[in-house]
Amino acid sequence: MAKEYRTQGPHAGSMTMASASTEGAQVESGDNIWKVISASAAGTMIEWYDFYLFGSLSAVLAPQFFPKTNPTAAFLYTLGTFGAGFAARPFGALVFGRIGDLVGRKYAFLVTLVLMGGATTLIGLLPGYAAIGIAAPIILLLIRLLQGLALGGEYGGAAVYVAEHSPDNRRGFYTSFIQTTATLGLFVSLAVILAVRGTMSPEAFASWGWRIPFLLSIVLVVISVYIRTKMSESPLFKKMKAEGKTSKAPLKDSFGNRRNWAVILTVLFGAAAGQAVIWYVGQFYALFFLQNVLKVEFSMASTIVAIALLLGLPWFVFFGWLSDRIGRKKVMLAGNLLGALAVYPTYQAIAAAAGPIDPATKLATNANPVLLTFLVWTLLIWVGMVYGPIAAFLVEAFPAKIRYTSVSLPYHVANGYFGGFLPLIAASVTAATGNIFTGLWYPIIVALATFVIGLFTLKETYQIKFFTDDGQPAPEAHTA
Repeated sequence: MAKEYRTQGPHAGSMTMASASTEGAQVESGDNIWKVISASAAGTMIEWYDFYLFGSLSAVLAPQFFPKTNPTAAFLYTLGTFGAGFAARPFGALVFGRIGDLVGRKYAFLVTLVLMGGATTLIGLLPGYAAIGIAAPIILLLIRLLQGLALGGEYGGAAVYVAEHSPDNRRGFYTSFIQTTATLGLFVSLAVILAVRGTMSPEAFASWGWRIPFLLSIVLVVISVYIRTKMSESPLFKKMKAEGKTSKAPLKDSFGNRRNWAVILTVLFGAAAGQAVIWYVGQFYALFFLQNVLKVEFSMASTIVAIALLLGLPWFVFFGWLSDRIGRKKVMLAGNLLGALAVYPTYQAIAAAAGPIDPATKLATNANPVLLTFLVWTLLIWVGMVYGPIAAFLVEAFPAKIRYTSVSLPYHVANGYFGGFLPLIAASVTAATGNIFTGLWYPIIVALATFVIGLFTLKETYQIKFFTDDGQPAPEAHTA
């Protein structure tokens, strides 16, 4: 007698049970799952590399694309342009999420990769403000919007694709490798910048050398596109397609009923918003804080953060693995609470380890790079807790026929708005108050709010089945 399995999201009311089918493609195992992960992660890492190059070079790009008469305003404008890419991400989630649920997961994130690579290369070719005036920042803004659209479609596709190839009892572990790609992309962007800068004078790098990391993107994209064209479609999607059970209107099915909206809002405010601010305050804002607030020398600050990121990558995998055993909710909410409590004292310790600013050189004196690296690395613990399990959690929260569309929206609203504008919000609050630590209250409050909301609204998801005991896709009984 065929077993019965839960196959719908955990927040959508009563569970529908359905008999397992023995037809269709099987879940991947052994070497095949690692091929799926490698191909998915490589492309996703490249997209994050492209997206975060702009942020990593924000101090260098400000005088290139904005008037030099007011350096502080130019830098804030640059952060605003950086944030615009995040603002576009939810719209990319809608566009490419729909494509992914209609046509296929593989096709959608193949298109996003090409779009991102082309946009990044254009930044490397774009003339500056001195050459074309106001057109430079306007075109730059449009390119950043394209990058945001591309990234909005990429992450959800990669997370869903890997999850739908993974065994049920190891979904958190396998999808955690996709979660390393954002941090790895930021690391690679810093490594490439440091490598290029090391081959020329600071003046040459500020003048034209900064373009090289952007132009290198086209090489990485070509390699990744080749790899991705060899990938097969998700077994769950292939089965739904063959049986005619894919959604004909993913946007309507995702956002046209209260039940799915309840899930989306719960996921957004009870998990993803806190994850976003902990991620950014633990990584990207740490780089911004070192370089632009504490005035640690550019190469030293970049090296400190790059090493901390590399050493912190195992946390994502560990907490993804742990979530397969004790649940996603416990790990993520603990990360929000502990991260919120740790951020302020950690940043105070970072400021003390950087030392005072020399009025003559306008750089930090007596910075302790070993201690600074350790302090940034400790922030990665909380980042790993909130971020490692969340891909599996998001995928499990929604039914397969609208999974790509539904997963992408709350994730990118959270990371695009709550997280993406964190540097700009924190920098603006700091500039207004004159206190370098007041900007930290924004991520602390959001993370604590997420902890409280998630504690009372989130339901556990890690025991939900995608596959039957013989590795066949379980039937999708729930229709949104």
